[in-house]
Amino acid sequence: MNESAVLGAWRDLLAKHAAAWSALERELDKHDLGPSEFEVLDYMVERGQDNYRVQELADATHLSQSALSRLIARLERADLVCRSMCDFDRRGVFVQITDHGRTRLIAARPTHRAVLEAIFRD
Repeated sequence: MNESAVLGAWRDLLAKHAAAWSALERELDKHDLGPSEFEVLDYMVERGQDNYRVQELADATHLSQSALSRLIARLERADLVCRSMCDFDRRGVFVQITDHGRTRLIAARPTHRAVLEAIFRD
């Protein structure tokens, strides 16, 4: 692949990402969620575990640990997740999705999927 093709592919990817992120921000706001908040909740439900370490969520959602910590604090204030201490590692913190978080995610998921389908259909 030549340099021009690589740059074109890169710019196309950036344009798709920007369009998707903007549309997700606009549409998920109707569910009182942002795209990153949705991604964290969606990951937790898809994986089906009871507890998630913060670092695992950061890796899965491509957020820095500090950005994710702020996001988790917002989700916790909204009663969408709760935190607890790890029994076997005092430094560890677990995050769990609440019933309210699961309900909010399930309501927002069709909106999320419709936005992505529209973006990637083009």
